[in-house]
Order: sequence, then structure tokens, then C-alpha cells
Amino acid sequence: MKYVLLLSLWAMPFWVRGEQVSPTAADPFDEVVKALRTGNVNALSQYFDNMVQITLMDQSNSYSKAQATMVLKDFFDKNPVRSFQLIHQGGQDSRFGIGKMVTANGTYRITFFLRQHNPNQYVLQEIRFEPQSE
Repeated sequence: MKYVLLLSLWAMPFWVRGEQVSPTAADPFDEVVKALRTGNVNALSQYFDNMVQITLMDQSNSYSKAQATMVLKDFFDKNPVRSFQLIHQGGQDSRFGIGKMVTANGTYRITFFLRQHNPNQYVLQEIRFEPQSE
């Protein structure tokens, strides 16, 4: 009987582990940060709103999802990301992040804004790339 009890106690963590609920969907804010760290435009574009405000250096414009994808792909092709550090974040219904991105061709202050589209969805409405002195 002791053997069965010990075997049950030993195997219990495996049974409990097997019954765990699958993890929830990834946090859109964290996914945007991850995409910025790698310069992954395809991952970033999954969160684009229908129109996205993009500021690159001194030029700002609103783009459709497809246009925004092309603009950022061009930027990251010309400026491969070396690192991205999130400096500040905030908000609840609307969330924002401020970070420092180091690329092969310079350092940028990145500011991005996510708006809650519905209870389960955030969309990226605006992203700014402002050159910084190193």
C-alpha cells in the first residue's frame, strides 16, 4: 500500500500538469515590442489599425496597412536593428511605449500607440522614429 501511495504522490505533478489550461493569447503590447527588437515588419503589421500614422525623421503621414508595411520594411531593410530597449510604457484602454532603437545606421527614439479596438483586441495606430544623437 505504501508503494502505491508513493507512486501516486510521485506521478501527481504529471497528472496536474496535463490538465492545465492552455496559455492565453500573447499580449499585443509585448508582441509589438518583440517585433521592434528584431525589426520584424510582418509581426508588427499584424497589429496595424486600418490607417497607421508613421513618422520617420521629419516626415509624417497616414498609411493603409499595406502601405505602412512597405514603408517600415524599407526602413528596416536600410536600418537593420541591433537593439531595442523599452524605456517607458503606460495606459490601459490605450497603451503607449517609448524606447531606444539602435540600428546599423543610427539611434532612434521610438514612440508607439496602441488603441483598444474591442475588449480583446489592440491595434497599433501610430509609430514614430525620431533620430537621436548617440
